[in-house]
Amino acid sequence: MRLDTSPELDAFRNRVRAFITDHAPGIKAHTGVRAPEPSLVPAIRAWMAQLYAEGFLGIDWPEQYGGRPDAHPLEAFIVAEELTRARTWEPIGAAALAAAAVIKYGSKEQQGHFLPRIRGAVDIWCQLFSEPGAGSDLAALSTRARREGDEFVIDGQKVWTTNGQHADVGYLLARTDPEAPKHKGITAFALDMRSPGVDIRPLREITGTTDFNEVFLDGVRIPADRVIGEVDDGWRVAMSSLAHERTGVAGHAAELFLYLDDVLGVAANASVAEGPALDDASVRQDIGRLATRVHVNNLMNKLQQSQMLAGREDPAAAPLGKIFFGETNLALAEFGMALQGADALLTEGDPDAVSGGWWQDAFLYARAYTIAGGANEVLRTVVAERALGLPREPR
Repeated sequence: MRLDTSPELDAFRNRVRAFITDHAPGIKAHTGVRAPEPSLVPAIRAWMAQLYAEGFLGIDWPEQYGGRPDAHPLEAFIVAEELTRARTWEPIGAAALAAAAVIKYGSKEQQGHFLPRIRGAVDIWCQLFSEPGAGSDLAALSTRARREGDEFVIDGQKVWTTNGQHADVGYLLARTDPEAPKHKGITAFALDMRSPGVDIRPLREITGTTDFNEVFLDGVRIPADRVIGEVDDGWRVAMSSLAHERTGVAGHAAELFLYLDDVLGVAANASVAEGPALDDASVRQDIGRLATRVHVNNLMNKLQQSQMLAGREDPAAAPLGKIFFGETNLALAEFGMALQGADALLTEGDPDAVSGGWWQDAFLYARAYTIAGGANEVLRTVVAERALGLPREPR
């Protein structure tokens, strides 16, 4: 594994860092993949458009739509790292995912319509994949799309739709052939979220924020020219676009280094029965173990990036990286809370809470990373069956 830097990459990183310092729309109040309050959306749209215009997003797009064919493959990872380190807003929504589908499978008309609107942040996209009965097992989705002339009529329900309340367009998967095998007969669509029959219901979470939504689709009509790719070929479209969106691994590594620094800050001001927390050998050992996990997570992510760039991806790399990141993130949040003793029972916004209650929110949210994007239990099965070749679970 080699991920060497260079004077050119160092200069690019410095340019990204300076741009974020000058233009970012402030620091995020919460950790994780969160939806902004409605009042912040205009500023975040403007921020997204600036990142695209500066060439920091959509780097690998076709040149006629703003991509840069001479860009170094690591530039996208650098942008993700620097956005995370600045604790500012990354692009919201599923535009990167949808753009990958439109670029590879979309018609010329779709590319000419959607890609400039993504670059200008005219459209915020959301991902309409998961359903109440189809989360980690996405191929079990049951939302139906039936053809009526030049339109498809959609009926069903989606859930865990991040930023659905802010979205203009939805990247939708629906079953067009209910008689086909499980991974067949699915079609990908670009759905206007303002269409009649679309009912978006925000979900209030344990954190007290609303990041996810339920989306009900009741007789929603989509023009046939909004099919992305071929009818009944949506599974391939979706899997291709999911594989394309890879920069999250860089952000995750940077995120854990931030939280490790935050843990050290809490420990420096906390006390245990015998005195200052950092004077306690067991506390220092716990921090050492967490620091080791953070550095291992970084190496796992760097290995994954190296494999991506070399075109030699290991089927175990992404699921193992996601599992290890989610569990390390949770361990950091739990330890940060434990250091606070009884004060950990305070809530966000309490004037006596450490960091204004940031840790309480981080602790409540941390469990989500062990579920979202494939529950860790399911991903362990993926590693066992697809990477290690172990017998499949009985069905």
